[in-house]
Amino acid sequence: MKKIILFLSIILLIVSCGNSNEKMNFGDAKMVESMQFDAATSRKSKTTNQQLKKPQVNSQRKLIKTGNITFETKDIDVTRRIIIDLVNQNNGYVASDNQYKSDDRVSVTISIRIPADKFDSILDEIAKGVEKFDSKNIRISDVTEQFLDIEARLKTKKTLELKYLEILKRARTVREILDVERELGKLRSDIESTEGRLKYLQNQVSFSTLNITFYKQNSTSEASFIGKVSKAFKTGFENIKDFFLYMINIWPFIIILFLVFFYLRKRRLRTK
Repeated sequence: MKKIILFLSIILLIVSCGNSNEKMNFGDAKMVESMQFDAATSRKSKTTNQQLKKPQVNSQRKLIKTGNITFETKDIDVTRRIIIDLVNQNNGYVASDNQYKSDDRVSVTISIRIPADKFDSILDEIAKGVEKFDSKNIRISDVTEQFLDIEARLKTKKTLELKYLEILKRARTVREILDVERELGKLRSDIESTEGRLKYLQNQVSFSTLNITFYKQNSTSEASFIGKVSKAFKTGFENIKDFFLYMINIWPFIIILFLVFFYLRKRRLRTK
């Protein structure tokens, strides 16, 4: 009986050693998958810790401010110079500067980008020389949630990138190395895209946009009337040119109509 028990014990010991070796081989073959699972677990754990530590979250609001104003001015050049000087003094820049001229007015539209904390002061300085605004619209968009979401996703992706680098160091075969490098390349491309989006959003938050349209009416109504008469003559002349061009384009049809007309007329005379 003792011999039988000893024999069974030896068999169980051999089987357990065999299973242990199989598990180790299986673990080596699935190294990438296990590390990905560890990364996911670590990510969930960090997310939970961040939720528990609410006081550490940046509570500053991320706001994008955009303004549109329109007003009349007595001097186009002076107003433009004042606006550009204000922009330069406050470390901003002019995004676009366009001038339009019609018969009754000259107008200018300038789009400026200025530091967000200087937006109100610059708007007040511009308003000092304005009797009244034809239109004034200020819009504020809160992108705090979007900003924090992008930051969190970027941090998670960078953490996963470190995990992939650890996996790459442990890789033993060429296939494992190529698989990890392929996934690492996709992840790095995703990280660059997310960083670009974050930088764009940060720029929109740091610099506000103010679109300024100002105009000057012509000095006399007579000048406006003369301008309208001149425009009417020009329009009439253009219409005459268009008419002749149109007639030239359809000249084959005109000839056909004339031929048909003469044929019908000649046939009618013969009938009589």
